[in-house]
Amino acid sequence: MNPLGRSPGRPDLPSGRLSRAEGQPTLFNNDLVPGGTVPDPPDTAARRKSRGAFFTPAEITRFIAAWAVRSSDDRVFEPSAGDAAFLVAAVDRLRRLSESPPVRPRVDAVEIHPASVRMARRRVREAGGDLRIRTDDFFAVEADPGFDCVIGNPPFIRFHEFAGPARDQARRAAARAGVPLTRLASSWAAFTVHAVGFLAPGGRLGLVLPAELLSVNYAAPIRRFLLDRFRSVELVLFDERVFPDAEADVVLVLAEGHREGPSERLGVRRAVSAAGLAELTAATTWTPGDSAGKWTGILVPTSADRPLRDSVRAGHFTRLEAWGDTTLGMVTGNNRYFTLSPQRVAELGLPSEELLTISPAGSAHLRGLRLDEQLLTRLGREGKAIHLFRPGPEPSAAARAYLATGLDAEIDRAYKCRVRKQWHQVPLVPPADLLLTCMNADTPRLTTNLAGAHHLNSVHGVYLRPDVAELGRELLPLASLNSITLLHAEMVGRSYGGGILKLEPREADSWTVPSPALVGGCAEALRPLTDKVVELLGQGRLLDAVGLVDQVVLVDAGVLRPADLDQVRQARAELVRRRTAR
Repeated sequence: MNPLGRSPGRPDLPSGRLSRAEGQPTLFNNDLVPGGTVPDPPDTAARRKSRGAFFTPAEITRFIAAWAVRSSDDRVFEPSAGDAAFLVAAVDRLRRLSESPPVRPRVDAVEIHPASVRMARRRVREAGGDLRIRTDDFFAVEADPGFDCVIGNPPFIRFHEFAGPARDQARRAAARAGVPLTRLASSWAAFTVHAVGFLAPGGRLGLVLPAELLSVNYAAPIRRFLLDRFRSVELVLFDERVFPDAEADVVLVLAEGHREGPSERLGVRRAVSAAGLAELTAATTWTPGDSAGKWTGILVPTSADRPLRDSVRAGHFTRLEAWGDTTLGMVTGNNRYFTLSPQRVAELGLPSEELLTISPAGSAHLRGLRLDEQLLTRLGREGKAIHLFRPGPEPSAAARAYLATGLDAEIDRAYKCRVRKQWHQVPLVPPADLLLTCMNADTPRLTTNLAGAHHLNSVHGVYLRPDVAELGRELLPLASLNSITLLHAEMVGRSYGGGILKLEPREADSWTVPSPALVGGCAEALRPLTDKVVELLGQGRLLDAVGLVDQVVLVDAGVLRPADLDQVRQARAELVRRRTAR
């Protein structure tokens, strides 16, 4: 039962500590409130960022309110009121929809920040509405499924800062709605699920969400939840960044028909910027292959997506996991201590039997097709750490001396060292057939590990199946430099700050690459390209190298018509532009 009671036709929030009674004076920042209450500290940008508060442009609040509110009788709820931008837009919309004279509509909200609550009260009152608001953590508020519209911009706090009891409470709230979230989930994920719990059947959800909704693995349950729960789900994408200070892209999620799902398709519309919402493109539809799968395909036009899918259906292309297994590299616990250059090895006097050959940390040296002994020797001469310190059960005198320096520096207390049986024994993974770059400014690269080097966790290792190992080691890195594989990398990977494209092992498993049958069939034409492609890659001319491979693997092999290849290239270029522009 609702402790506040319920007005006729109106849902009310559970009772809780309110910042002040309605009608009392509202003061902000460093002003004292009546009664001598201690004032709030100034609400700085840093404080707002820590609680995930980024104020929404008026063009977006008006757009979402106009979409969600369709009757003067609509009951509106904002789960993170902030400075009431959405609430003011909703009040304005409700008043416009009412008969003359305009009513004084009531809207409901929750907000954790007391000063924002006071501001919200004032702004809604000045806009001609009444606000019922609870000052509390949204996840502490029991869902009240009686609202026609839930609108807002959930707090965006990344998982490494969204921790402890707050995260646990959020995950419990999502679990109660039947949506399990991992500990890697940022705050918006649970917030979205809990917000839906306030909708009445048939209700509408209009939220500003991070664009990582489309691509990150932890958002898979959210993607499935939205499609399962609503009759219609539409996304609005932006070409330009809407929240520069948030360091994240956003999408608008417009879902209607609560509890009338599932929806098999997504509607997609595009705007240049927040100001461009008045000139939205016509909606297109996109059907995900899996409701929980990534939605990055919505960024690719059908003219490019179709040939990509057709090439897979025809067996010309396949998932990387069809070639073998992709795994993480070794975690040392302290690369500066455990990885050594040849010069440092000589200074320490360490014998070769207490060292392992490794691919140096990072992946800048893996932008060609091969990692061989000659390249490792050159990297060593340049001072790169190509050795891993790993003494045996009876360390040499030089090793014992180096271990002593590690103890003095408390290397043994680092977490990864502390949990080992012997702190200095780095757990090994065997040398991989291929090395896969995971952090990329241009595109992920496969490199043949001719040197048999071990790899650190700055790259991934690909262990090929025995029946395709010889072919894969020789030609897969070359054959993978084609436009279909480059396009799909943009779709399956995730964009990080600075325009970096990251590919995790699980994502690499689903990465579209030429099939063993296609590579084998093109082998004689591919081999003569190797030296020229290596030369072009060394000059930083990736697309010129890709053009050579495309001609053999896609055009001459009959996989794509030239017109389709142009569409694939254009789609990939547009995704790269979007990624690097951010």
